[in-house]
Amino acid sequence: MNKPWQLIDLNTVQLEPWRNGGGTTQALLAWPSFDDWRVRCSVATVAAAGPFSIFEGVQRWFAVLRGAGVILNIAGQSTTQTQLSAPLNFDGGAATDCTLIDGETQDFNLMLRGCTGRMQALSERHTQHAQAGQWLAVYSHGHNTWIEQDGHGDHRTNVPAQHLAWLRCTEDCTLTITTNQALWMQANL
Repeated sequence: MNKPWQLIDLNTVQLEPWRNGGGTTQALLAWPSFDDWRVRCSVATVAAAGPFSIFEGVQRWFAVLRGAGVILNIAGQSTTQTQLSAPLNFDGGAATDCTLIDGETQDFNLMLRGCTGRMQALSERHTQHAQAGQWLAVYSHGHNTWIEQDGHGDHRTNVPAQHLAWLRCTEDCTLTITTNQALWMQANL
């Protein structure tokens, strides 16, 4: 059996203003450490148009949580991201400019350095398979989310709204996630 999920409450994480004044970031997790991370999860409030920070050698995932959304220009290619869009995967080293569609947005960012992974928006009930050694996470942003391991109701974890649940998988398992609105993340370390 894997270790219990670790929970991080967004409401307890300090706001960090951007150097360009265009927004704030709340760094939920930098694993294994904030100084030398391979996986980084954060929630950002984008209040003004402007460039994104460059992260060379980083696979970046981006999802709009709240607000009308943004238009991102990534290395000359334009894409619109709203709450209804699938999470966007792009090169963190690419020059990226952001334009707000209609006012500020709240966005979730997953950054992976030296590994690969994915992020997926979930609603209703989903089954995910995981392997030993993988890093797994769920960000619940609408309502409570439930994670059940290998069909055992007694191994059920409640992830309240605006919480990140994460763990490093120690054995292969099947997870059932029941949610109204959540993001699923998986990294192959």
